[in-house]
Amino acid sequence: MKAIRVEKHGGPEVLELEDIAPIEEPGPGQAVVRIVAAGVNFMDVSQRSGSYPREVPFTPGAEGAGVVESVGEGVGNVKPSDRVAFTGVPGAYAEAAVADASRLIPLPDDFSFDEGAAFPLQGLTAHYLIHEFRKPKRGDFVLIHAAAGGVGGLLVQWARHLGATVIGTTSNEEKARAAREAGAEHVVVYSDEDFVAETKRITKGHGADLIIDGVGKTTFKGDLEAVAVRGQIVIFGATSGPADPIAPNSLMPRAVSVSGGRLQNFIRTREELMRRANDVIEAIHQGWLKLKISAVMPLAQASKAHELLENRRTQGKLVLSIDDSQQAA
Repeated sequence: MKAIRVEKHGGPEVLELEDIAPIEEPGPGQAVVRIVAAGVNFMDVSQRSGSYPREVPFTPGAEGAGVVESVGEGVGNVKPSDRVAFTGVPGAYAEAAVADASRLIPLPDDFSFDEGAAFPLQGLTAHYLIHEFRKPKRGDFVLIHAAAGGVGGLLVQWARHLGATVIGTTSNEEKARAAREAGAEHVVVYSDEDFVAETKRITKGHGADLIIDGVGKTTFKGDLEAVAVRGQIVIFGATSGPADPIAPNSLMPRAVSVSGGRLQNFIRTREELMRRANDVIEAIHQGWLKLKISAVMPLAQASKAHELLENRRTQGKLVLSIDDSQQAA
């Protein structure tokens, strides 16, 4: 079967489309999924570059959607021909992958495979970030960094749905327009404005009750200034590099809470996975949560997709199309 392979760590050019051995029969509790579309994420970039260690050679990707081809002994939640989505399944940049069947999410009939590849990782991430630390409520100020990105755009919509006033940050005016379209009442273009000063101005000195930060190094120091008394900062990524360390006692004067999040820790059981997935799917069905797919590119252009993502030239989700015949169907 065809798959993207990383033989050595490096830039986007190390992503090569190769013919590899087909997937073996699934073992107990497993299913083989014929992948139709795969999501592209910053973790893929980090693994490819070597900043997030993974032994080479490997096939990148951990998110996608497709059709179950076969199941192993003891599998009862899916069967061959079922349409499914997934996140946390290694090797998604390929025509097929073997998955723990309990991690597969039934894909609604009215969802395309591209949508199936676009919602799991970012949708479930947005869900836990909104619900597990300080759930926004009417009257709260929520500061969301990278508000035009895939997770950021979903966070903006969810915080607005819960009644909060959203302040988004973006890198340019084009992305600022996208953040406003997602529902951010205030947008700070951080290349032109100081997001700390703007947050204090917008909130009349109160600060942000909740700050959700997937950027890290270039934003975290400012978060500590922009957060309200008894406010919460949640770090879930490091697209600009890891945030600099702080002294824990420095949080005491204004009773600030700082938390870290990683999706795998919030979908540890099938019950939790499906509860979050069903909430995201229901929100999309209700129409107030909208997926934004930036581009759909063929698998052979995985290197181009990584280049776009690394250079912050995307708004929303990048998807790799793997099986065009199924997309058409």
